[in-house]
Amino acid sequence: MTESTENQFETGTVVYDPASDNVGEYQGTAGPYALLRPLGGGREWEARPESLRAATPGERLSAAVRAANSRSFQGASEPLSPAPVRDCAACADLAALRDDARARHDGSAETDADVLLRRHQRRYHAPLLGLREYALVPDVSAGAEYETSCTECRAGSGARQRPAEAEEWQQGHTRETGHARYRRTVADYAVLSSR
Repeated sequence: MTESTENQFETGTVVYDPASDNVGEYQGTAGPYALLRPLGGGREWEARPESLRAATPGERLSAAVRAANSRSFQGASEPLSPAPVRDCAACADLAALRDDARARHDGSAETDADVLLRRHQRRYHAPLLGLREYALVPDVSAGAEYETSCTECRAGSGARQRPAEAEEWQQGHTRETGHARYRRTVADYAVLSSR
């Protein structure tokens, strides 16, 4: 990647990736690839930086509407942006971070500040706000899953029960196609229980 391509976008810039036909926030680079995250958060993906361009206002609006619709379909039971608790310096600081991110149109930083504010409120203000505290506990009844996908053609192994199974698929795919770059994912399961 050339220096001019590397410096083409600032972190948080909303760009269009023609290869995936998606709009995302530029997060930085990973090797020769640009990392993009969907508007409103989600799983990052890799893109070729030379093919990216700034998203048009229409593309930005369409992606923002999709993100808002996705949040509403998930049935969020709490407001998207929590209000700070009165006379709490930590709440005020986190709300100021969120407001600053909002003013810079940095949706990723705004979401991060909201998450931190909610986490702080659950820990220190739960009884005051009528919130229940929850703990994320590993689900021992379900094992981890391993998956690998080719970054060149997007073929994937699917979820496998053992890492060796995903690696066997990867080796076979390399023998068949000559492709050598893969993205590996490990997923486990957890249960959210009230304390």
